[in-house]
Amino acid sequence: MRILKAIFYSVLLSLCITSCKKAKNPVKFPLGSFPDSTIALEDLNSQYDDLEITNIDLVIDDTDTETHQLFGNIILIISSNRTSLGEQYDPIQGQLNFNWDQTSGDFRLECNITQDAFLTKLINAVITAGDDLGPYRRVSTLDGYEYLILSSENENGDLDLYYFKNQPILGSGLPEIAGPFPVQLLNSNADDKYVCMDTDMDTLYFSSDRSGNFDILMKRRPAATNITDWFNSPYESSLPLDSINSQYDDVCPMVCRDILVFASNRPGGMGGYDLYYSLFKNGKWNSPVNFGPRINTQYDEYRPVLGSHIDFTNNFIVFSSNRPGGKGLFDLYFAGVSIK
Repeated sequence: MRILKAIFYSVLLSLCITSCKKAKNPVKFPLGSFPDSTIALEDLNSQYDDLEITNIDLVIDDTDTETHQLFGNIILIISSNRTSLGEQYDPIQGQLNFNWDQTSGDFRLECNITQDAFLTKLINAVITAGDDLGPYRRVSTLDGYEYLILSSENENGDLDLYYFKNQPILGSGLPEIAGPFPVQLLNSNADDKYVCMDTDMDTLYFSSDRSGNFDILMKRRPAATNITDWFNSPYESSLPLDSINSQYDDVCPMVCRDILVFASNRPGGMGGYDLYYSLFKNGKWNSPVNFGPRINTQYDEYRPVLGSHIDFTNNFIVFSSNRPGGKGLFDLYFAGVSIK
């Protein structure tokens, strides 16, 4: 009997060892990488101008440990003139989904136009008779509100900044949307557009042509002031980013942590508007760097938005361009970028 037990346990141990040897870890590519190639977002683009999207500050990311997939989902508001059949720019909604297969190293990107109930309500509140440009969404930890800021034409035909706010969505009910309210702190007699904020919402950046050409300006928030009170403050002049600005048009600033991306038609680029980036080091923004021919063309590249995923080794950028080969005049594109 003892001999039979010994044989049984010996066979069982052998099977366990064999099983362990066979159960190799299938994960060969644990960290994702956004592709170097530029991808047209075909299912978001139209025969009209799809000019810009909201900021991408937080990618809704996830990991499936059973299928070994890294996921990302991005909710978008897009400024396009498709609804008006080529007339004014109005917001529409869409989403961008990507995944990385940790076993094969394959990257997959999908996008589509959506009909989310709350975004439909928000967009209906935002649309005006003129252009509505540069949508920017943030949730403020200072007061708990979600803000949407964008530029719309005023009664004089100039672009002013306006904001909307709502409580976060809880349960099945849709929160009420307050607005539009003018951003009195920033609006001038010139065109003021393309707002963004840093991670802590302590510093605000935007574009204005109050000096004659478009510059990127900044404004710091007083420490004890919430976003609503700050926006409603009386007008104050804003500081130009001298390390960034040129004698030409510098527009569409977007900050992602310590990186600022923007568009400029300054000399020395590939042609038209090019995309540039600047790094924040030693308390200031460094001299801009052109993204180069992998992103820029002899045509116009516009409204860059930078994004990231915690388990990817590089960033990605979404931008618009009127380069040949698209569906309309301006189309949306996606590409991975490594910024150092």
